[in-house]
Order: sequence, then structure tokens, then C-alpha cells
Amino acid sequence: MENALEIKGLCKAYDGFALREVSFALPRGCVMGFIGENGAGKTTTIKAVLNLIRRDAGEIRAFGLDNIAEERAVKERIGVVMEDGCFLNVMTARSVDVLMGKAYANWDSGCFLNYVRRFGMDENKKIKDYSKGMRMKLSIAAALSHGAELLIMDEPTSGLDPVVRDEVLDLFYEFMQDERHAILLSSHITSDLDKIADIVTFIHEGRILFSEARDELLDTYGVLRCTVEQLAALDPGAVRASRTGAFGCEALVRRSGVPQGWPVEPVTIEQIMLFCTRGERMK
Repeated sequence: MENALEIKGLCKAYDGFALREVSFALPRGCVMGFIGENGAGKTTTIKAVLNLIRRDAGEIRAFGLDNIAEERAVKERIGVVMEDGCFLNVMTARSVDVLMGKAYANWDSGCFLNYVRRFGMDENKKIKDYSKGMRMKLSIAAALSHGAELLIMDEPTSGLDPVVRDEVLDLFYEFMQDERHAILLSSHITSDLDKIADIVTFIHEGRILFSEARDELLDTYGVLRCTVEQLAALDPGAVRASRTGAFGCEALVRRSGVPQGWPVEPVTIEQIMLFCTRGERMK
């Protein structure tokens, strides 16, 4: 299947931080969970994809198109939702409709207003008077109303209550019913990714540590709680990361590399992230 998004060797240096050879691919028909701690490089990567910052090196292509040389064509096919919203607080849903109609050739006013009514929004109420959940739904409605094939979401569910988060995830499920579509979802809420992500891409200190299918990742790894001596007896290739405390060790391990009968517990995306950022990573 064609890639909706492909990044190769992306580099961007700032004082005290740099993206270093960031590379990953998001196929059509897939949801990618883009995870990493604060300051790891998620938002910088997204800004580079949207050509909001000038990269130092690398290549970014969406639907096979270069995101700089064919920027207009690329952006027509991408819907964007940022954590802090996309619209001025003094705007209303009606004024958003007018603005977006001028920005996108394929803007569907009827589709947008249907979402607004579905969400129970007052079309003439100023955005500053919306709840955070309503502001996020408005941004998502706009992203879904111009025929986008790729949604890029930067922390869309951050700060939302569980009911609203589920509503937002339902919208993503609907969008993904078309197998040509794809979503890049940056999020700290790993429980959301457990529900929807097909691929998990983990960035740490400006580098990609892994980009793998979620199910394969969870099937391959587990958590082993053991003694220091047991950990030392394992094949180093079976241990991805470990943490040692006063009462023993716990390690993120490849299930296939652990002797039969040793108690390996299921792992979550959140645990993998914590092991890889706070544990001792194996070479």
C-alpha cells in the first residue's frame, strides 16, 4: 500500500535540541501513534511535515509529493488539529466556515456545519466561550471537511474528559473506514493509542527509537521481574531495557529470549515508553 507520509533523514538543530535522522513511514489505511516525552521532538517533526519550520536536512513526502516543492497540493489533502487550537478566540463556527472556504479548494460547508450541529455547538457563539472539548471538536470538524486523506493530530485528546475523548476517537474510527485514509496521532495518552493505533513510533531526545506495528510490539515484548542474577544470566539480546531497585530488577524483554517457565507479564505502550526513557537501555 502507498505511504500517506514518508520521512527520511529529517534533521533540525536548535540551541540545546536537535532532530537527528528522523525516519519513518505511515501507510494509507493505518493510524500511527507518535509518542515521546515532552521535548522529545514530536511537535518539531509535525511542524516540519507542515513546512512551518525550515529543516536542515532530510526529505518529507506526502502521497508521494514533496512537502515543499508541492506544498499547496499536499496541504489540500491534510487535515490538521493542534492542541492549542487553530482559530482565533473571537471567531465563531460561522466565521470559521467562511475562512476555511477561502483557504481550501475542496471545502465542504455543508459537511462542516453538519458536524457543528452534530456536536451541539452554537454556530454564532465565540470560540473563547466554548469548553476545551468543544474547541477541539470544532478543530476536528474543520479538519474533516475539506476531503483530507491524512489527519495530523498533535495531542488532540489532552485535557479532555473520558467521555469527550471517546467521542473524538469515534470520529477517528469513522474517518478510517476509508482505507485510503491515514492518521498521525501525537499523544501522551497511551490508553487512546492502545485502542486505535496500528503503528507506534517512539521518539526520544530527537531520535526515533522504534517504529513498529502495535500488535507485534505487544506480542514481542513483556515485563520480567527477577533477581539481579537472573537478569545477568539472560542473553543480552533478549533485554531491551531494565531497571534495578532495592528489591530486585524488572526488564523489558523479548519473550522469545526468556527461558520457558519464567514469569513474563504483558506489557503496555506506556510501560515500553517508561522503560526506554527511564530504564537502562541495552546496546
